[in-house]
Amino acid sequence: MNSPIHRRDFFIQSSIGLVAASSFANTAQAQSLVTTGNKVVKLMVGFPPGQATDMVTRVIAEKMSTQLSESIIIDNRPGQGGSLALGLLAKAPPNGSVMMMAHMSALETNPHIYNAVNYDTLRDFDAVGLVGDLPFVLCVNPNLPIQNLKDLSQVAKTAPAPLTNASSGNGTVSHLAMEELKRRLGLDITHIPYKGSVAGLSDVIAGNVSMALETASTVRPHVESGRLRPIATGSAKRLAGLFAQVPTFKEQGMSDFTAVTWLMLLLPAGTPKARIQLLYSTLMSIVSTPEMESKLLGLGLQPRFSTSPEEAQQYLKSEFAYWGDVVKKSHIEKE
Repeated sequence: MNSPIHRRDFFIQSSIGLVAASSFANTAQAQSLVTTGNKVVKLMVGFPPGQATDMVTRVIAEKMSTQLSESIIIDNRPGQGGSLALGLLAKAPPNGSVMMMAHMSALETNPHIYNAVNYDTLRDFDAVGLVGDLPFVLCVNPNLPIQNLKDLSQVAKTAPAPLTNASSGNGTVSHLAMEELKRRLGLDITHIPYKGSVAGLSDVIAGNVSMALETASTVRPHVESGRLRPIATGSAKRLAGLFAQVPTFKEQGMSDFTAVTWLMLLLPAGTPKARIQLLYSTLMSIVSTPEMESKLLGLGLQPRFSTSPEEAQQYLKSEFAYWGDVVKKSHIEKE
C-alpha cells in the first residue's frame, strides 16, 4: 500500500474497535450490517456519468461489489458541485445502505461559499477512507516567457498590464487555490471566472487570458498538442507520464502548498463502526493493488490512502478549517 500523504504533513495514528451494543437488538443489527450477501447498497456520486469522479467510483464499486457480495448501485445526483448529493446522504438512514464518493469541494469549500447547504460537514458524515487526489496543473499560454514559478513572479511584477488567470468559477478549487498562490507569492494577477473549465482554457489558448489552474486530466490534451505550457503541478509528488518533467509547487519553493481535489468514501453519521471498518478494509484491499493503482492513474486520480477511518475523519475536519481560512482570505461573498 502506498504511504499516506497529507497536506501540511497532516498525520494521525488511530485505532479502531467494534461498537459495543447495549442490547441484543442492537447487537443483531450491527451483526447484520457486517454480514455480506444479497445486500443492495446505493453509492451516490455528485456529478453526471462520465466525469472523473464518476469513472473512478464505478471502477472501485465493481470490485467492492464482488468482494462484499453486495449489489452496489451507482446513483448520480449532480447539482451545486456535489452539495445536492451530500444533502441527501446526510438524511439517509445510517444503516450502511447508502454511501457516497464525495468530492472535496462539496465538503470543504461549498459550506463556506453558499448561504445554504443541506448538511453540516463536521456533524453529518462518517468517513470511511480517503481514496486519492485529482491534481491541478498551472498552465500558461506558450507565447508568454514563463517556464516556472520564478519566471511567473518576475513577469507578473514587471509586465506593463496585469496578468490574468481563468478559473472554472467563483469558489471552485481552480479559483481558491490560485488566490492562495497569488497571496503567498505577493502577485497581482486578475481573476476571470468562467462557467466551467472549457471556456476558460479556450481563452488561455487563444491568448486572451494568461493562465489557468485546472485538473491534469482537463489540461492534458492541450499540453500534448503544445497549446498550453505546464509550469507547476499541485500534487504532493511529481505526476507520471506527460507531466513527469513538470516540477511541483513544493519543488519550486512552496513547501506546504498543494492544489488538489480529493475523493473520500462517506456514510451518514451514526453508521455502526463495524460496518465502517468492513467498508474501509474492503476499500483499502482494492485500491492498494498495482492493478487498481494503474487504473486510477489512467483516470487522472493519484492514489492517496487513509490509515484508518478515524484518520480520514480528522482529515475531513482539518481540511474544513484550512479551506474556510482560504475562502476568508479570498474575500469571497457568500452566495
